[in-house]
Amino acid sequence: MENSTAGRRAPTINRQQDIYSKGLSGEKPLVPVDFHELERKGCDAMSPEAYAYIAGGAGLESTMRANRESFDRQRIVPRMLNDVSERNATVELFGRTLPSPFLLSPIGVSEMAHKDADEAIGRAAAAEGIPMIFSNQASQPMEQVADAMGDGARWFQLYWSKSDDLVRSLVSRAESCGCEAIVVTLDTTMLGWRTRDLDLAYLPFLRGKGIAQYTSDPVFLESLKTPSQPGNMARPKLSLETLKTLKQIGQSWPGGALDGISSGKAMAAVQEFIAVYSKPSLTWDDLKMLRDHTRLPILLKGIQHPDDGRKAVDSGMDGIIVSNHGGRQVDGAIGSLDALPEVVEAVAGRIPVIMDSGIRTGADVFKALALGATAVGLGRPWVYGLAIAGEAGVREVIANLKTDFELTMGLSGCKSINEITPEALRSCPWTSNGGR
Repeated sequence: MENSTAGRRAPTINRQQDIYSKGLSGEKPLVPVDFHELERKGCDAMSPEAYAYIAGGAGLESTMRANRESFDRQRIVPRMLNDVSERNATVELFGRTLPSPFLLSPIGVSEMAHKDADEAIGRAAAAEGIPMIFSNQASQPMEQVADAMGDGARWFQLYWSKSDDLVRSLVSRAESCGCEAIVVTLDTTMLGWRTRDLDLAYLPFLRGKGIAQYTSDPVFLESLKTPSQPGNMARPKLSLETLKTLKQIGQSWPGGALDGISSGKAMAAVQEFIAVYSKPSLTWDDLKMLRDHTRLPILLKGIQHPDDGRKAVDSGMDGIIVSNHGGRQVDGAIGSLDALPEVVEAVAGRIPVIMDSGIRTGADVFKALALGATAVGLGRPWVYGLAIAGEAGVREVIANLKTDFELTMGLSGCKSINEITPEALRSCPWTSNGGR
């Protein structure tokens, strides 16, 4: 596989110096460097419904807190007098050399954060040399985003539908538009109890948002002629708000609102999506079909138990993403960083292990790599950057994390990824008050 992204990446070594230099003329960063301020400004830039969907978690959001507390318990022990004047943060994943150990984790319905949506994310990722994992619940079709990315690295996240034909179609399209891996998200066969969304009575998919991969798919469009059995959804009362919702649904239809509403296709697409988008009966046996269908590397996202890690290897999978969906699915679950070491041990180096959920700083990245992750997935921080400043905001968030990580690596006495080992950490029994 041609290594094209590494040569395009923007240098991070001068990022800190660049910020201070621009400050001499009164210029400040486009997006806040501090995560809490980044989140606050991201909140201000989004509607209450968008912020609830992006920032919220399941139940009491204790899993979100557990993610942060798991990082707080691991403390870095810096080593001195090592020559770290030159540092190498590159990693290799499935034949491609990446400039930094980051990927952009899939987050759906990005139109809620910014009108340029997935295209803006893709352009930013490509410019920074970071693979983007296309969301299955995207606001723009994968082909459109792939065109915007040029030769930038991209993977595809797959939510396993009730329709195997649709699964095969989505994967074939991902192959055709240059995706280099398939990421099967396992932990969302049912939607978690997300209290912020429930209090607002708002689910974007019911308004036609985040279903562009479906309305651009030939198998899905064909299925509208013979729709699946609808779920047990109550019929909404007719009101002004209902009419507004109908207009939103129509605007999501690729043929335009007039065609979508008058033909009934837009509403039919939403109903069919709800009926088929996930498969609660999914088992390990189903993976064979996918393995037979594609030659691309397949990663399983949502693994947190070591036995599931072993099963992934035994099932012919090519990688694992240790993740709890950013705390959005199971309230009271283990923090992802806490789950990571046992999964790494179970896999025993046979396939790469990536980790996401809770990454906020360069120190977090360092800790994840020290505990065995090959790379990490970035989530909410880049969404806040997108909300604040579009493509440029996403680029700044990525550049800041690259620089923060590289500085942490050097200040801890490591000049390459290979030198970041468990010996660089000490586990402390206390935790902070957590935080999102």
